[in-house]
Amino acid sequence: MIEIYTDGAASGDPGLSGAGIYIIDGSNKHEYSYHLGKLSNHEAEFWAVIKALELCKQQFPNEILSFRSDSKLVVDVVEKEFTKNVKYIHLLEKILKNSKEFPHFFIKWIPEKQNKHADRLARKAIHNS
Repeated sequence: MIEIYTDGAASGDPGLSGAGIYIIDGSNKHEYSYHLGKLSNHEAEFWAVIKALELCKQQFPNEILSFRSDSKLVVDVVEKEFTKNVKYIHLLEKILKNSKEFPHFFIKWIPEKQNKHADRLARKAIHNS
């Protein structure tokens, strides 16, 4: 099972944004930062999950994925597979489509203090843009 920690950050709302992804694969740890352009913080959180799924398709195909995010909004929307917010519908659709390519996909909410690695990587993406 692969553990994936994701976080999105934005400087402004909307503003420069970034995604941070921290992956634990047994004893191996992988770090990724992505500049996302001008987005809201919530949109950046969704994009962090999308980017992580794209990475996993390349590096960990057919693995069980256990995602962790400190965004209650993202976790709730993905778990329910539903949102009324038109800004998030296409993002949810991307997540659902990509997650179905794996035998099992889990997403769980965690407190911010347990997501420091991904947070640091998301902020790094903003400052390096």
